[in-house]
Amino acid sequence: MFCTECGEKLTLMFKADEGLVPYCKSCAEYRFPRFATVVGMVVTNRDKDKILLARHKGGEDYILFAGYIKRDETAEKAVTREFKEETKLDVVKFKYLSSRFHEPKNLLMLGFLVMAEDGVPVPDANELDEAKWFTLDEAMQTIKKDSLAEAFLKSALPEIKKL
Repeated sequence: MFCTECGEKLTLMFKADEGLVPYCKSCAEYRFPRFATVVGMVVTNRDKDKILLARHKGGEDYILFAGYIKRDETAEKAVTREFKEETKLDVVKFKYLSSRFHEPKNLLMLGFLVMAEDGVPVPDANELDEAKWFTLDEAMQTIKKDSLAEAFLKSALPEIKKL
């Protein structure tokens, strides 16, 4: 980790009420970690009997829909915008579920359960190779194993009927 102000290598230093926090000796300042924030979406149809999964460009695995939250945008707005951009389908309603930090990509994923308008998704050719509806059981069998997507899908299944 390096200081975002001067580029100096950061060291961990104890800060009261915070624990170990990256510290820049050159600036004499604590530098709290910065990370991107993303919405992740478990998407179901109106009948709540199918899950929409995607294969991203060049990928082999089916995963959930996700997108970065833009500057000055709410997570809720990002859910509707990202999903519409990637599938051309509208969001009927959604519910926040939970969040998880994803270390490999240094991002905070905000998980949402989304009900989408019924229809055939039209994948954004710049981002997706495929978007496909699966039954709930098929989705659990198909989703990338041991992934953040699988964890969010598992946690969303009991909530689907409540949406």
